[in-house]
Amino acid sequence: MSSPPSHSGKAAEGAVPPSLSTPGNRISAPPRISLPPGVPIPPPEPGILETLGGRFLALINHLGKIAIIFGQAVGALFRRPLELRAIVYQMESLGVRSVGIASVTAIFIGMVMAVQFAFGLQKFGGMEYTGRVVGLSFARELAPTLTAVIVGGRIGSGMTAEVGSMAVTEQIDAIFALGADPIKKLVVPRLVASIVVMPILATFALVLGFSGAMVVTSTQFNVASAFFLRTALESVGMHDFFSGLCKCPFFGAIIALVGCYFGLITTGGTEGVGRSTTRSVVVISIAILIADFFLTKILMVIWP
Repeated sequence: MSSPPSHSGKAAEGAVPPSLSTPGNRISAPPRISLPPGVPIPPPEPGILETLGGRFLALINHLGKIAIIFGQAVGALFRRPLELRAIVYQMESLGVRSVGIASVTAIFIGMVMAVQFAFGLQKFGGMEYTGRVVGLSFARELAPTLTAVIVGGRIGSGMTAEVGSMAVTEQIDAIFALGADPIKKLVVPRLVASIVVMPILATFALVLGFSGAMVVTSTQFNVASAFFLRTALESVGMHDFFSGLCKCPFFGAIIALVGCYFGLITTGGTEGVGRSTTRSVVVISIAILIADFFLTKILMVIWP
């Protein structure tokens, strides 16, 4: 009978430790990575708090730069020469060409709201309240906010693409070199045009959306159009109309400032223009919804 092999006090070089060589544990020891001489050790990955802090500081930085651009635009607005021709051109480009998308959005949103509210109120015998609910909803919220979100995505992306293309092709630097002010030439006309056209588009959307709701309730639920209109006008006052309309200039300013800002900071050629355009649409939509909440709280205090 052979004697068991003798074990020395030292483990053989390269042997796997017993804790890692058992049949139930197949985990191998992690390999040690050695960097070449002169290569620095990579920094550790930032934690969650550090990442959130960095993003919050970046947000504050963007907000500060947008505020600076707004201040420069207000200062350049009344400085001669007045950019009346450029303002009228931007009003046509941003307002008239957005009527189609604003109209389609308002009509079908009104029709959907009429179907939903009429179907729900019909169960409780409250069909006569459909006009009141639709009128108040459109006058206070849906007409200005949905118009700003839908139209803002269109015109904001257009502003970013136009200004961003000028930035990556060094046309803005050429404006500086010629002694002109890019804020006055590029930002002021778009800012003024957006502030002016947004209330007009919202009013147009209110009329079309309410008309679409009235047609649906009349044809599908047998509610007379005159009754629908009369009950809506009894509930919707001028303070409801103006509480929605007063939000539109703020939405227009947000669209123009964010769109122009992301265009001015664009770098990286055509790929950078695409990135800035995407970021602009996302930021405009979120900023409008956030501003809508605070404006609604303020206007409810003014016009309860």
